[in-house]
Amino acid sequence: MGEFSIAHLLILTVILLIFFGPSRLPALGQSIGKAIKGFKQGLSEIDAEVKDVSPQNQLNQSQQAMNQENKVDSKVEKK
Repeated sequence: MGEFSIAHLLILTVILLIFFGPSRLPALGQSIGKAIKGFKQGLSEIDAEVKDVSPQNQLNQSQQAMNQENKVDSKVEKK
């Protein structure tokens, strides 16, 4: 149960042909493909944002900010 067999795919194909006709099926396939591609791109963008906010990245950013602050402090002390 929950698995697609060849019989399931054939029945689905017949139903799609009845509803949309053979002339509109290629356009339907293209639009579904574009929707899936857009969805995957959205997921990859979210993954990239999550990686940017990772704890290691935050630690590196904090260390860089502290280093810059120390440089400014040392320049102020020299004057």
